[in-house]
Amino acid sequence: MTALLQAPWIIQLHTYCALLSILIGAVQFMRKKGGRSHRLLGRTWVGLMAIVALSSFAIFEIRLLGPFSPIHLLSLLTLGTLVVAIQAARAGNIQRHKQALASLYGFGLVLAGAFTLVPGRILHQVLFG
Repeated sequence: MTALLQAPWIIQLHTYCALLSILIGAVQFMRKKGGRSHRLLGRTWVGLMAIVALSSFAIFEIRLLGPFSPIHLLSLLTLGTLVVAIQAARAGNIQRHKQALASLYGFGLVLAGAFTLVPGRILHQVLFG
């Protein structure tokens, strides 16, 4: 954990919010949908994902396009998908809501998270030394 604890605060915030998002998202997939707790956890998850996406714009460890990297495009997509998912739920389009959030979980957290395990990245150091 030393590598993460010594990282800049924005990277720590980004990482902890992403890890919490993975956990809460998994819980959401397993629980009954539509109740009060689903909505509360969902709002928490959306807030965490917004923090993950927004905090990425202050992280410039990989610079491919000026100060940015392709991961910043994913962050824009994440923010847009959150808006689509919220609008779909409010409009009663639960299928679209589920589709947007499931794809965001899979691509935005699981797939993107896998890239944090590449040698040289902080989470690779945390998990593999």
